[in-house]
Amino acid sequence: QVQLVESGGGLVQAGGSLRLSCAASGNVRVIETTGWYRQGPGKQRELVAESTNGGVTNYADSVKGRFTISRANAKHTVPQQLSSLKPEDPAVSYCNAQRLDRRTRYSYWGQGTQVSVSS
Repeated sequence: QVQLVESGGGLVQAGGSLRLSCAASGNVRVIETTGWYRQGPGKQRELVAESTNGGVTNYADSVKGRFTISRANAKHTVPQQLSSLKPEDPAVSYCNAQRLDRRTRYSYWGQGTQVSVSS
């Protein structure tokens, strides 16, 4: 099992930055892909960015050039840097981890952290 806990959310002015963290615990060795998703008001949960163990990172078009993520460090923390935040960015951000087991992909989710942007 893998457990994820997000932190770092808050209120920031448009154009500002936030740094989110995702603390992973449990059987972290099985994780193959880590990433961040977000869900805004009236919207479905969408991918923000994900990184594979092979070093490939994918970003959503809406956040390219503004958001960055890093691979988990020795403390099993996956950071996400949010820069140039826009009023349309407010959302609950979720940390995600995935693994494969006999051709079946498993996803693990945190409880989310709120990102609010003021005009």
